[in-house]
Amino acid sequence: MKPLIVSFLRWLHIAWANVLRNRRRSAVTAAIAAIGSAAVLIAGGFTLYTYRALAESSARMTGHLVLATPAQFSRDEEVPLQHGLTNAERIRSQLLAEPAVRQVLPRVEFSGLIGNGEKSTVMMAVGIEADSEFAIKGPFLKLQSGRVLSGDERAHVLLGDGLARSLKAAPGTTLTLLATTVDGALNALDVTVAGTFSTGVTEIDKRLVYIDVFSAQQLLATDRITSLGVFLDRMESTEPLRARIQNAQPELAVQTWVEQAAFYRSVRDLYNRIFGGLGLVIGIIVVFVVTNAMAMAVIERTREVGTLRALGTLPQQLVGCFALEGLLLGGLGAILGAAITGLITVTLLWLPIQMPPPPGRSSGYPLQIAFDGTLYGVTLLSVLALSAIASAAVARRAVHRPIVDALMHT
Repeated sequence: MKPLIVSFLRWLHIAWANVLRNRRRSAVTAAIAAIGSAAVLIAGGFTLYTYRALAESSARMTGHLVLATPAQFSRDEEVPLQHGLTNAERIRSQLLAEPAVRQVLPRVEFSGLIGNGEKSTVMMAVGIEADSEFAIKGPFLKLQSGRVLSGDERAHVLLGDGLARSLKAAPGTTLTLLATTVDGALNALDVTVAGTFSTGVTEIDKRLVYIDVFSAQQLLATDRITSLGVFLDRMESTEPLRARIQNAQPELAVQTWVEQAAFYRSVRDLYNRIFGGLGLVIGIIVVFVVTNAMAMAVIERTREVGTLRALGTLPQQLVGCFALEGLLLGGLGAILGAAITGLITVTLLWLPIQMPPPPGRSSGYPLQIAFDGTLYGVTLLSVLALSAIASAAVARRAVHRPIVDALMHT
């Protein structure tokens, strides 16, 4: 083993000396490899940060797990809560006994009309358990005016700011909710506006209303709820707990936050295609640059290769030496690219940059790059492997050239 290590180090030293023979070309090659590596790492880090932020946001909105009747997920309702859950408190108590469960929140979802006496418009209403909802989710809404709902008050609502502007409503304004009960009759409820908020999605802000669960059930004339959102201690607990709940509650359907998060899935699929293609293009560019640099080196040293062959150096040894040169060039570029990416990542933490709002949204988001050891490792190894393979492929033809032809090369 020791002679092999000594031999490898000797060839590595020779490869490094060859890299330094043409420093300008080597510097340009390493710089392009560095730019390519940095581009892949920056794009990958931005993508991972986006995935993690969307995943956390989605799980915070719906819960890591959502429990409902099977029909709730697969069929439309003719009347509100037609497929709603009964005995929700019993199920909730059983779920709270699980060590991984932080909280279980009921939701009542329904639609109807909301009006101010002069104008009415369509609403999408969500009944929540106010104190627990805001305690477990944190600041999931951007409050524009007034205050959030309180658990000890009834018939108060939070309005999306677009809906509030449409109805000319402000904190303290009295409005009327009109909805169909579970029996198909019309029912009305007078409510007071506690505050207005923005979700960041303009179309949702024009329709969304939050109300307490008790008042929502009173309006719909039922004690059912739409679903239970289960909030866990960490993401990794999602699948194991889903299996246990499904076995314990076979009459219910259990979905994860991923199945509920259509926006997250769409963004992930889009980014995978965009940045996957970008990484492929950058990889091809790096391979061509290293290949070109090594091809020029091989041509310049053809007579040297012939001399080494005449002295008894084996072709595979020469191919290995050229591969080591490419490995060194790619490695220097990859390490420099990783350093550049790390510097940019830290800089964005200290000097935050706000991205413009995406289509359909009213608020932007911070530009951040996630640091992921796996991403860095895969990128560095890929650049090293591509550089070594490209160099070996270029050198292979030259070292197998007849010795006399190589010595006569000019």
